[in-house]
Amino acid sequence: MIVQANVTSEEGVQKLLDAAIENYGDLDVWVNNAGMEIKSPTHELSLDDWNKVTAIDQTGVFLGSRTALAYFKDHNKKGNIINMSSVHERIPWPTFASYAAAKGSVKLFTQTIAMEYAKDNIRVNAIGPGAINTPINAEKFADPAQYEQTVKMVPMDRIGKPEEVAAGEAWLASDESSYVTGITLFIDGGMTLYPAFKDGQG
Repeated sequence: MIVQANVTSEEGVQKLLDAAIENYGDLDVWVNNAGMEIKSPTHELSLDDWNKVTAIDQTGVFLGSRTALAYFKDHNKKGNIINMSSVHERIPWPTFASYAAAKGSVKLFTQTIAMEYAKDNIRVNAIGPGAINTPINAEKFADPAQYEQTVKMVPMDRIGKPEEVAAGEAWLASDESSYVTGITLFIDGGMTLYPAFKDGQG
């Protein structure tokens, strides 16, 4: 089922919840997956572009999580929230300051509400993808030089597949991870392992 909604507005997020309840009768898992990035030297970054990125990548996560938390609490049921973060909650990314700032926020927001609602049996985790072959990277990966440059940043020497991220997401959504809350599951081929050192340099 596809529902078009603005995740940066309370009305848009409520529309998503209403559609889920209407079609499936209940809510068990909420995934905050919307995201975007804008490349710009920070001293040239416009306030409009900063606000556009943080509205989707940060405020959207807050609004979605708040809506799901309220539903789980109101219905006295255990729940599960998954926030899409990035390796850039850990790795600085020059010329993408708005994106890195938003993902850093997602990390601590995830940990904070995971602690706050653990006693209510509501689990909150994040996923930190690395270089994944998705539409957000399509233009960059269409350039062979940029593609090869990115591959060199991954110890496993390849770009990840969307289904590999989905598999981690399915695990966090399932009862197989019932004792897991407050983590970021990095699905990144080792990108967070300081790949510049992978051949023993330094």
